[in-house]
Amino acid sequence: MAKASANFVCQSCGNATSKWSGRCDACGEWNTITEEVPLSQGPGGKTLGATRGRKVALSDLATTEAAPPRTASRIDELDRVLGGGLVPGSAILVGGDPGIGKSTLLLQAAAAFARAGQKVIYASGEEARAQVRMRAQRLGLGEAPVQLAAETNLRDILTTLEAEKPGLVIVDSIQTMWVDNVASAPGSVAQVRAAAHELTTFAKRHGTSVIMVGHVTKDGQIAGPRVVEHMVDTVLYFEGERGHQFRILRSVKNRFGPADEIGVFEMTGGGLAEVLNPSALFLSERGTPAPGSVVFSGIEGTRPVLVEFQALVAPTPQSQPRRSVVGWDGGRLAMILAVLEARCGIPFAGLDVYLNVAGGMKINEPAADLAVAAALLSAREDIAVPPETVVFGEISLSGALRPVGQTENRLKEAQKLGFSNAILPKGGKATGKSGMSLSQMPDLVTLVGEVFGAG
Repeated sequence: MAKASANFVCQSCGNATSKWSGRCDACGEWNTITEEVPLSQGPGGKTLGATRGRKVALSDLATTEAAPPRTASRIDELDRVLGGGLVPGSAILVGGDPGIGKSTLLLQAAAAFARAGQKVIYASGEEARAQVRMRAQRLGLGEAPVQLAAETNLRDILTTLEAEKPGLVIVDSIQTMWVDNVASAPGSVAQVRAAAHELTTFAKRHGTSVIMVGHVTKDGQIAGPRVVEHMVDTVLYFEGERGHQFRILRSVKNRFGPADEIGVFEMTGGGLAEVLNPSALFLSERGTPAPGSVVFSGIEGTRPVLVEFQALVAPTPQSQPRRSVVGWDGGRLAMILAVLEARCGIPFAGLDVYLNVAGGMKINEPAADLAVAAALLSAREDIAVPPETVVFGEISLSGALRPVGQTENRLKEAQKLGFSNAILPKGGKATGKSGMSLSQMPDLVTLVGEVFGAG
């Protein structure tokens, strides 16, 4: 029988090569490349051999199938992000910064699903059972019918799951799991990939939902190979700033529901409390409007959310002005500053620029361009935007303003919170049925002249 060919994989970034070297060409790390042998290979290493397989059943696109059943946790924000509830046999990966509240959220979710009739097993590889019980007592969940396990050997965990047949398993975390047929340390690329594969396969074969916790890197991405995110059905990120009580559960991938959906929670002494009206909460700390403060009406998933952009423009004695951004894309800020200077004649040379999204929210929408430009102009010209005004729209490199989607939903949410005026691009699908006064601008030059009188 032909010898199985070896493959050399970097344990830092997952890059595969055909030969060993001391330094990885992909990430530049030293002494991270180890040898891995494929699990199976056909004769000669080229084909599957002469053995014939079974014929796979085919169906056309017109075939109708019943929607998968879902179990609701009765935590509305969690059910929203999952697409309406937990689907049997689904594999879910949850990532987030250390200490952000992942274990707290999942312990509350485990208790909620257990009370909804699911048999739940919480397998912790980072904490002892006594520690998990102490946290449950602190959260008022001591009587919840959740079964605990403190184990890192994945073979033992899977054997236990086959015997117990739970409806939901929570593994905290995937980086602590140890697969005994993989010759590398727990947390390495090979171990994380193998553990995720085994758990996902178990979920599909037995109809058990599996939630895996994943650590994140300094860049905010889930640590380990990206192939893990492709294995699972749903990828959730738990976001938030340490200095704020707000936490955002964001869906970046969901095979059973909409992606980019968010659930908003508030960290309290008794755990995470769901926030049913995020817009009101994000604007609750907004005082008297000052120069540089602008309210943006955005869309997160399927829901409109209002947040406050805060800008500060100040002279600097340094030769290289600072550009500091929190909660938004720094590259897009540089683009807007360039458009303001090139198309509107408003320079920011010699000025430090600070931009912040209040409440710890992270905004990725291009529709926030116009709100950022208005905040920068307001701070530079020391002119406050009227307090009852919301702003949204996309800015092109020519200085023109482009309409954005779901305009009516944005306006309805703003009116619900007491806003009466909106600044938005001209030519959108705004009908005025929302009852708000609309100031539609064709380009950025018009905004500069009519609202701020600058130029």
